[in-house]
This record gives sequence, C-alpha cells and structure tokens, in this order.
Amino acid sequence: MSTPVPAESLDGLVTALRTGTDAEVRFDPGSRGAYSTDGSNYRQVPLGVVVPRSVAAGARAVELCSRFDVPVLSRGGGTSLAGQTTNAAVVIDWSKHCDALVSVAPEARTCVVEPGIVLDELNGRLADHHLQFGPKPSTHSHCALGGMIGNNSCGASAQAYGKTVDSVRRLEVLTYDGVRMWVGPTSQAERARIAAEGGRRAELYDGLDRIVTEYLADIRRGYPKIPRRVSGYNLDSLLPENGLDVARALVGSEGTLVTVLHAELDLVPVPPYESLLVLGYDDICRAADDVPRVLEHCSPGQLEALDGRMAELMREEHAYLDSLRALPQADSWLLVQFTGDSQEGVDEQAHALVKAIGRSEKEASVAFSDDPRREQEMLRAREAGLGVTARPPDDRETWEGWEDSAVSPERLGDYLRDLKGLFAEFDYDHPSLYGHFGQGCVHTRIPFGMKTADGVADFRRFVERAADLVASYGGSLSGEHGDGQARGELLTRMFGERLVGAFGELKALFDPGNRMNPGKVVGPNPVDGQLRLGSEWRPATPRTHFGYPEDDHSFTRAVMRCVGIGNCRGLHGDVMCPSYRATREEEHSTRGRARLLFEMLDGHPDSAVKDGWRSAEVRDALDLCLACKGCKSDCPTGVDMATYKAEFMAHHYAGRPRPAAHYSMGWLPLWAQLAEHAPGLANSALQAPVLGRMGKALAGVDGARRPPAFAERSFVRWWQALDTGQPDPADPATVVLWPDTFSNHFHPAVAMSAVRVLEDAGFRVTVPETPVCCGLTWISTGQLATAKRVLRRTLRILRPWLDAGTPVIGLEPSCTAVFRSDAPELLPGDQDVQRLAHRTRTFAEQLVNHAPAGWQPPFLARQATVQTHCHQHAIMKFDADRELMRRARLDADVLDEGCCGLAGNFGFERGHHEVSMAVGELGVLPAARAAAPDSLVLADGFSCRTQIEQGGTGRRALHLAEALALALDGPLPSDRPERLARRPAEPSGAARWAATAVAGTLTGAAALRAVRQLRRP
Repeated sequence: MSTPVPAESLDGLVTALRTGTDAEVRFDPGSRGAYSTDGSNYRQVPLGVVVPRSVAAGARAVELCSRFDVPVLSRGGGTSLAGQTTNAAVVIDWSKHCDALVSVAPEARTCVVEPGIVLDELNGRLADHHLQFGPKPSTHSHCALGGMIGNNSCGASAQAYGKTVDSVRRLEVLTYDGVRMWVGPTSQAERARIAAEGGRRAELYDGLDRIVTEYLADIRRGYPKIPRRVSGYNLDSLLPENGLDVARALVGSEGTLVTVLHAELDLVPVPPYESLLVLGYDDICRAADDVPRVLEHCSPGQLEALDGRMAELMREEHAYLDSLRALPQADSWLLVQFTGDSQEGVDEQAHALVKAIGRSEKEASVAFSDDPRREQEMLRAREAGLGVTARPPDDRETWEGWEDSAVSPERLGDYLRDLKGLFAEFDYDHPSLYGHFGQGCVHTRIPFGMKTADGVADFRRFVERAADLVASYGGSLSGEHGDGQARGELLTRMFGERLVGAFGELKALFDPGNRMNPGKVVGPNPVDGQLRLGSEWRPATPRTHFGYPEDDHSFTRAVMRCVGIGNCRGLHGDVMCPSYRATREEEHSTRGRARLLFEMLDGHPDSAVKDGWRSAEVRDALDLCLACKGCKSDCPTGVDMATYKAEFMAHHYAGRPRPAAHYSMGWLPLWAQLAEHAPGLANSALQAPVLGRMGKALAGVDGARRPPAFAERSFVRWWQALDTGQPDPADPATVVLWPDTFSNHFHPAVAMSAVRVLEDAGFRVTVPETPVCCGLTWISTGQLATAKRVLRRTLRILRPWLDAGTPVIGLEPSCTAVFRSDAPELLPGDQDVQRLAHRTRTFAEQLVNHAPAGWQPPFLARQATVQTHCHQHAIMKFDADRELMRRARLDADVLDEGCCGLAGNFGFERGHHEVSMAVGELGVLPAARAAAPDSLVLADGFSCRTQIEQGGTGRRALHLAEALALALDGPLPSDRPERLARRPAEPSGAARWAATAVAGTLTGAAALRAVRQLRRP
C-alpha cells in the first residue's frame, strides 16, 4: 500500500508545480471532485490535478512529484472500468493539451503521437494517408492513446488487428525516479550498449534480464494461449523469442510502472470495402457454440455478438430501434464483418460463409448487407452495449465487476452456460451477455447490491467464484479493460503465486517506492474497497422541484445515471457536450458535472464538496453548462444536466440575490410584454451607445452582444387585428398555434408564415389572445417556483383546447420541449400537463403526420444548410422536419455539428460570450459562411438564428415555416431573387425584419435588390 502524503509535502509540491511547470495546477475541491472516479465502481479523491501544456511540462510535473514523494496517476479519457484512473494521487491529465500527431511515415505505416490524442482524432488526421490505428474500442470518440496503451485496449476491430500491444513499436517513457528513455525490442547489441553505459537504465535492463531468467518457464507456461489475455503484466513480451520488447512489456501496466510521453505506433490501411452478415440464433449460448465453425470458414474483420436481453432493454428504453429493425428475426445474433479491396470480394466472403455453415440468406434469421449505412446501424446495436445495460428501465442498477472475462472461442458456449448458472446461484437475474465472441471476450453488467453490507459481500464472493470459473477454462479475468482494482486482488487465481510474485518484482524494479498509481495491479486495494457507493455510503436525500419520474423520484438516483462512459468528451457529431468541446475541461463535461453533483450529496466522509446546494464549486462547474439538453439524448444513460442545473440553481439562490441576468433574461417574457406598448422606444434605448452599454451592464448582458430588436407589432396583435373568430376546439381541423415569446415579440414573421402554411394545409388556426408563457426562461435560470406558477396559469388558459384534445403547435423548439419534457417533470401530478405534453406537436410533425391526404407542401427546389436546435435534437427529434423538407424538394444539408453556442440566455450572459462564440465556431458558423450564395440557411430556433446573424457569417437564417410560406408564391428563383419579397400582409417592422432575413440568405447585389423591392410602398 502507498504511504500517505504529509500536508507540508503537499503544500511544497503545489508551490513548486505552480512556479516550475507550464501547466494548469488545480488542487481546489471542484477539480478534485471532478476527477474522483472513472467508469468503474471505485472512487478515490485525488490530491490534485495537473494539466500540462506540453509533454515536457508533464515530465517536469512527474519530476516534482518524485522530489516531494507524492504519488502520480496519468489519465487520458478517464473511461477505465476497473478503477485504473482513480487514486489518491496527483492526477496528470494529458488529454487537453498533449494531443499532437508528432509525425507520420506513410510508407513505413507508422506514426508518433503524444499521449492525450483521442483515437478518432488520430484516425481523422491519418485519413489523407488512408491509414488508421487498428484497435478500436467502443469509446473511440473520446479515449486517448495514452489510456489505450495503459489499458492495452482492444475493441471489435481486434479480431483483425489485435490488441494495442500488437500495434506499439516503441514508447518514450519516464520512470518515477527520472529516467527518460525510448524503449522497444532490444537486440543483443543494443543490450550490450546499455549495459556498457551503466547507470539507472542499465540497472533496469539488468533487472528485466533477471526476472525473465528466473521465471522463464513460468512465463511460458502460465500465460493463457488465447487471443484476449489482457490481465497481468506482459512479461511474455520480454521472452527471448519475443525480442526483449520492453515497450510491449509496459503496455497494459496501467500507469503503475512508468509515465508514457510519446508512442510510435504501427498503422494499417483503411479497408476500402466492407460487408456485414448477421446470423440469428434462439439463444446466446447457441450463438457462442457456432463461433468456432464460423472462424473455421473465414477470417472476419469483426465477429461480435449481442443477446435478446440487450434487445429487450433497447425496446424498453426506446433506444437504437433503427438498429434493432435492421437485425434479422432471432433472440441472439452474431455479426460477422468482412473487409477487402473490392465489394465483390467482401460480398463473396459473406455468401461463402453462409453456404459453408449450412444456412441460407433466404432464412428470416439471416441478414446480409453491403450498404455501409445499414451496417453501421446494425453494429451500433452492439457498440451501444455498455450504455444500454448500465441503466435498465426497471428499478435495478447494474455494475461493472465481471464485465470482460475471456476464454478460448472454442470453449465459449460452455463457459457462458456455467456463467449463467453462477448468475442464477447468486440470484442476479438476467444480465445481458454480449461482446467480442470471435475472440472469446464476454461483456456484461450485473445487478450487484452495492449499497448494503450483504450486497457488497455477495459481490466479493461472486467475483472470486467467477475468477475461479474462468481460470478453470484457461481464460483471462480481463479480456479488454485491464485489472486495476477490480481484478488486481484476483490475479493469483489466474496466474498463481509465482507469476504474481514476478509482477511484484517488475513493479519494484521500476517503482521501488510504490508511487506510480499505487494500489492497482500489484499490492492492490481490495476488490470491495474504495467503492463509489458501498455499505457506508449515506448521501443526502434533498427535496426537489422536479419530479424525476424515470429515477424513482430521486435526484440522487438521477445524478447516478452517469456511470463514466465519457461520450460527453467527444469532439464531433451530435450535441453533447458543447462546453467541453470549447474548453476541453473535465469539469465542463457532463460527466465532470455529474461527479461534482455526486460529491455534493455528501455520501462519503471525504467528499470533495462540502456545502451542499450552496457549493461554489458546483455552481462554477454548472455556470458554463449551456442547458442544451444534448446529454439527455446523446448520453447513453440519459443524464439530463440541463434539468439538474435548473434544480441546483433553484436551491443555490433560494432566499438570496441572484445574478442580474436571472432578473433580466429570466423574466424576458414579462419585459417583452411591457415593451409591446412602445417597441420603438425600447429598441432605441437598447441600441443607444451610452444607455445601451449601461443597460447591458445592469442586466448582466455581455457587452459584446447586440440585443435583438422587438418587433414593431407582435404576432398576437397582428392576429387580433385579423378578427377571424375562434374556430370550434372540437373541430378536428382546429389547431392552436403557440405564441411563444420569441415568435410573438421578436420574429413575428415566423408565426405569420406558420399560419399561412397551416391554413394552406387545411387547418383552422387559433391563437391564445391572453398572454401565455411556457416558463422556459424561468426554468433555464432555475426560478422554478415562478415557472410552476406561470405554467399553471397557462394551463388554465389552455383548458378549453386541452379538454377538446386540440393539438398545440410549437414553433420555437425550446418552448415546445418544455411542454413535452420539462413541464411534466415540474408538475408530475397535473393531468392537464400530461394532456398538453401529449397534444403538443412541432410544426413539421403536424404537417407530415396530420395534414389531410393529398396535401403537398410548396416546392422550394433549393439547397439549404440546416441547423437543428439542441432541444429539438434531444426531445422532439428531427425526423418529421427531414421528411417535410424532402417533400418540399429541399436539398437539405442537416448539420451534425452540435450546439450553436447561444443557447437561450447563455450566450448573452456576461462572461459567456467567448465560450458561446467558440462553440459556434465549432460547427454552425463556419457552415453558414460556407453555404452557397443562392442557398437557404434554415434554423427553427431563435437562438440559432440570432447566433448566425451575430456570428459574422453575413447570413440570416429562416424558420422552415418562413421558407415554405415564401414558396407558396411559387418556386424560389435564383435568377430573380427579388421575387422572394412576396409575402402576406404584415406589420411594417415585421416585414422589414422578414425582408432582411430573406435577403440574408442571399449575398451581394441580389440581396440588396430583394430588400429594396420589399421596402417599396
């Protein structure tokens, strides 16, 4: 065990780090709390966190830790499932700055990387060379190469390319006592040169020679001869027949021996063609039985499996349904992927396999595809395993602990039957079994009872019995995720005392003081020690505003949705997590915030966060949360940080003053209602140089932001002036058009256009003429008591339509999402809220799914760059919008580049502008600038349109309703764009705004002509 660090040593280290390294040095409670755990069952609050700005700075940090005798833990993506990346040590996070691809040698198919580079980023930078790093774990979007080397990561592609150890040529490493060297295969001549030089390096190599000589027979006999042995140190790489490969011996050592500074890696060509064969079975064990027969007839690129239990969970969670629909009829499946240099070649491999094993492609249980999109859908079902099984929709919680055992593929079926028997013996009902069956690696999560003494005792007994079981099959405790704390104590059951003793000697050789990630692999902490929960975990059980119906009405259980998968650290695609993408800070990832909320619950005596709801650390971490709700849909376990943030702010500011922005933008619907009486005066005040600056300062608005202008006439006033009368709520053609604050007071042309299109489709539109609000701005600023009052008032006004079942059509995605998601959680017992949630539809949903038969939208026949609003992505989805645009013959490029960065009030608040614009520059702003001059830019969200307008794009975006309304006058021409000006009668201010918006989708003289045409009397 590692000895504790005296306070005076820690104080001296902090001072030395801050003055002697080019690094971000953080020993504050918030940083320590954010790094307190990883993806495992374990939790240890670190001493502090160092984020080096260069590899040299990281090496210097290790040197200073050694000088003060303080333990060190290297960390990349922090996704480890065995507890490798949680420790009471100084955490060195390489992932923010040390992420360079140092060099590429395309002809030699090698590259040199820094430890913090993310796998997908590396492969993206190698794409021009048509090369890639072969091993690809399911965390490929956010796992770092340093972590892959530390854990000897694998993934599905290991079927073709092996484990990480098989792709490492050389490593530059640093020992705790200061030896910095490149290591790799060592020839006799190189060995002689090192010995002649003497010193600590020669001592290390002499020690390696001694260990190999003493344990030669044990190493040759004691390592399982299976493709997925990850447990233990790689002493077999030091055998003479393996070239005394020190680099490969250090792969998988989990930061317990050395710090990796650089890595030289072997690369493989990107396969140009792929096909996928899916074979269905009535039982996962039967599928496993067939694996040897499949391998006998082919050498696939991947051979994966998933069972009926996972499919059942997907259906219950309404997740990955497209993936399930792509699978053939069965209860369990083998997914066999083929790769090659021609489509005909890979197709023939699949056809030959089907024939060889006596199956037919005509069988309902067989599916073949050479369509890359469909293949990805099917493979996503398998890759989703951890997220799907982590939080079953029933009241159970599943945990790591026996999630990646491995045996020979020839014995896999029998091993699974015995493992299922062990589940039954411990009454662990029905865990899903899936994994990399082509290499005998089995994934599962088990409903261990991690909160009671009896449950923890059963957990320990189970893993001991399971270790004996897999050892009896000649298998490995770990086939992918490594040992860490989860399996370190069990290694003697697999390797025996002598080989584990050899591991200890290797550890003592490289780290005699036990300061490198102590308590993992060698001299391990107990398998049931330092648990994230445990029988002594006693968290607070606070009363809350939201109901958390999917979490047993418990905020604590909601926070525990985060199991550390780390998808929120991805840098491309989807929405989650925009603030992390901008800052690359763990504290600003969904996972980091969830960790701090967990610490805030104060369930452990050493909790890093001590002030509960009043915690400044949690407040600061949540400050840069954009409340985009991307995590609600993109997090595999459905963490909803926007809701947690609103909950926290409601309690944090209860009974004390709030930030100025909460009173200005949080009460925006009220101020907009007041400004309606004199919009010109309000706009003049907001735009006046001196008065405007003073107003923004008082309102907590960032000085770099331009406040949006109030319309000269609101949509509701325009509607009232039409005096159309109220249609019968019971008429099936009647729809309520929701007059949200943004479409009503700022962009009324959006709502006017929606009226025109809905009426063209045969609907009878009605609008509440009494002021109403969904409460969005109060929710987003955590003023939840006010939000509830606003919602209750709105429900009273809407009651006649709710009673009649009249659809409510939302134009602003964030407001629509409130009715569909937030309101039912804020008022969980209110039946009117439930009715409203079920009757609320998006504009596109109404037209696609409920328009009269035969109606066709007007043809746009135009290209468009389309930004999806985050709340629409998360709550309502975008399928109906895609279909409506397709029917309108709109060639839509729907961006998959994340949040716009404005996110309601976020981008306007003082101190957020820089992050807001950084997020915008990651996706939507460059896309808007790059859009063709004669194309449209579409964004249904007010925030998105505002960000595009203020983001230096030279473009203004339209709501889809506006584009369709314009097209009702005929096809939008590119030769005479001034015809875009034809619009229905509307107030002059709104008309001018609409004209500018339309013209903003064009450029140059054409735009000027369009504006002039519309402004003529």
